[in-house]
Amino acid sequence: MLHALFSIVSQSKFVSCLNPEFGQHSIVDNSQIRIRRLAGSEGAAYREIRLEALRLNPEAFGSSFEAESIRPLGHFSERVAECPVFAAFRGAEIVGMAGYLGRAGEKDAHKGYLWGMYVRLDARNAGVGRKLAQAVIDYAREHAEILQLDVVSENEAARRLYLSLGFVEYGIERKALKQQGRYYDEVLMAKDLTADGSGLKADAS
Repeated sequence: MLHALFSIVSQSKFVSCLNPEFGQHSIVDNSQIRIRRLAGSEGAAYREIRLEALRLNPEAFGSSFEAESIRPLGHFSERVAECPVFAAFRGAEIVGMAGYLGRAGEKDAHKGYLWGMYVRLDARNAGVGRKLAQAVIDYAREHAEILQLDVVSENEAARRLYLSLGFVEYGIERKALKQQGRYYDEVLMAKDLTADGSGLKADAS
């Protein structure tokens, strides 16, 4: 099952959809946002926001709306049951999501991966992305030593957010994604979750 989940995540490479329209005013009161892990019984709610993310920000994911919209509800329920997915709630409405995947290999089990971040348009610029990222970080501390993510190089707002949360940029994958004939580079980032955090340094190049 973990191999299948890793395949899913590889097709939905993390590219933050936090703030592509910088300066947009949010109508969300941050104090009213609650973050919690989704249960397997909430597959329908997860499917709704996941498909919205793929439809509105196709350049931000390795998967596509066309591919996932034909998958049965059970696929989404199984995903949230097996792979931790955290959601930001405004009342009963999900306004954002972010997932965590642990590595299973003998030599990379100390690493985790933050993936699938998305914040709905009217909830951006309200700190929702920060709360989601922090929820994944807090979870990862109990399961990994290093937390990794990828973000499109052009998304300066997301890169600033992750830098402020202690991630460092250690590389770049050229032409990581291709959407409608256009290539997107991804910046590789990681956060050391050990006590002293001395294991990671920013790429000097």
